[in-house]
Amino acid sequence: MTWADFYLVCLLVGFGLSVLAVLTGGSHLHLPHLHLPHVHLPHGVHAPHVPQGARGGDLPWFNFGTLAGFLAWFGGTGYLLERYSSFWFLTALALATLSGLAGASVVFWFLAKVLLPREAPLDPADYEMVGVLGRLSIPIRRGGTGELIYSQEGTRRVTGARSEDGIAISKGSEVMVTRYEKGIAYVRPWEDPLQ
Repeated sequence: MTWADFYLVCLLVGFGLSVLAVLTGGSHLHLPHLHLPHVHLPHGVHAPHVPQGARGGDLPWFNFGTLAGFLAWFGGTGYLLERYSSFWFLTALALATLSGLAGASVVFWFLAKVLLPREAPLDPADYEMVGVLGRLSIPIRRGGTGELIYSQEGTRRVTGARSEDGIAISKGSEVMVTRYEKGIAYVRPWEDPLQ
């Protein structure tokens, strides 16, 4: 295997990993992964760790995207230098490595500065159903089930609804959820205390 072949393989692997990341990132394709054996340490042995508040960010600099970017840029630059220049192989290797690091840096910058700032951690309290106000789009018959339309986290949502007391509630009534079990909201009519 020549240096040109080595660089070409790195380029193809890096490009292939990039394509795989794009294709599976949008469709959330779950590929099988390798399970390695677990290592059990004897009691009393503690590995050093950094406290959560001391870390600078949640994105490690070495990740799948930066690896793919490094391999693609390293392989592409190395292949071009080996094939079309008269550089000594160590000079070409050093330039290809610098190019790969630059490519990985661009990918890392894009992930850290463009994509991640828009991410927000999910808070289970934001999705709590008890206390949610909504309107019935399908009336609840006595002892039956209707349909509740409500707004949560900026989106309009729908769920099945039953009366907490088993009474009938008409369509368009404003109701409040008192409990939520197995996908059904138990509601009671809402009367605004200010009116």
